Amino acid sequence: MITSIFWIVPVASVLALVFAWFFFRQMMKESEGTETMAKIASYVREGAMSYLKQQYKVVASVFLVLVILFSIMAYGFGVQNEWVPIAFLTGGFFSGLAGFLGMKTATYASARTANAARSSLNKGLQVAFRSGAVMGLV
Repeated sequence: MITSIFWIVPVASVLALVFAWFFFRQMMKESEGTETMAKIASYVREGAMSYLKQQYKVVASVFLVLVILFSIMAYGFGVQNEWVPIAFLTGGFFSGLAGFLGMKTATYASARTANAARSSLNKGLQVAFRSGAVMGLV
């Protein structure tokens, strides 16, 4: 019973990532619209990535200090479980990766959503929903 329950989380995680990839691909098939819309979207992407780069520099500094602190507490003093620094490291990495993928998806989706909404509100909602679902599932 326990072993079958254990597999629910990994299987659900893989399924969520598969659906996220499917929604991302569907969203990317949509047109960015006019040349002006595509140009503005590229500027938004560039600005968002610059912001994220600066933000991640600060977060990485704090993160590194905490990893060192947790490692000293676990391996030096033995006051906490030895898996804590590893769990913190992997959790922080995947959290940063999810933030990066979410920003990429959002910046790719903005012009596509606006362009789809030009033809119909339903189409715009579908593109917006798919792009939002990517971040929710990741």
